[in-house]
Amino acid sequence: MAISFFSEDTSFRYKHRNKTKKWLRQIAGMSNKKIADLNYIFCSDDYLLQINLQYLNHNTYTDIITFDGSDASEEISGDIFISIDRVQENAMTLGTIPDTELLRVISHGLLHLIGYNDKSNKDKKVMRQKETEAIELFESI
Repeated sequence: MAISFFSEDTSFRYKHRNKTKKWLRQIAGMSNKKIADLNYIFCSDDYLLQINLQYLNHNTYTDIITFDGSDASEEISGDIFISIDRVQENAMTLGTIPDTELLRVISHGLLHLIGYNDKSNKDKKVMRQKETEAIELFESI
């Protein structure tokens, strides 16, 4: 049940590691899932753009890319790349606190691995609700 945090091409270091690990396990548990191996890689816009080009053939900036490495349906494994540049810009655009926006994106990646999608408007609405619930849960820990 390893949850790890890394930084690539950025000086950003995530501060709330232990609390976040507990939080992520709770989110997974609410969907009857267990985290087997989950890696969060915080990076720059340019680093994530290169991943987007190489693996998804998308020439666009994004805040998050999630790679599912799960073998079993009840266990979660994956790599979640998060652009700190994009998270900070999105926070400014949305008028929210950067730490809150980062929690939204961190939970968003895990929610994808649990099975939630955000392609349709209906799915986006459900995803946003789950992100909001996750942030509220973090604040209660």
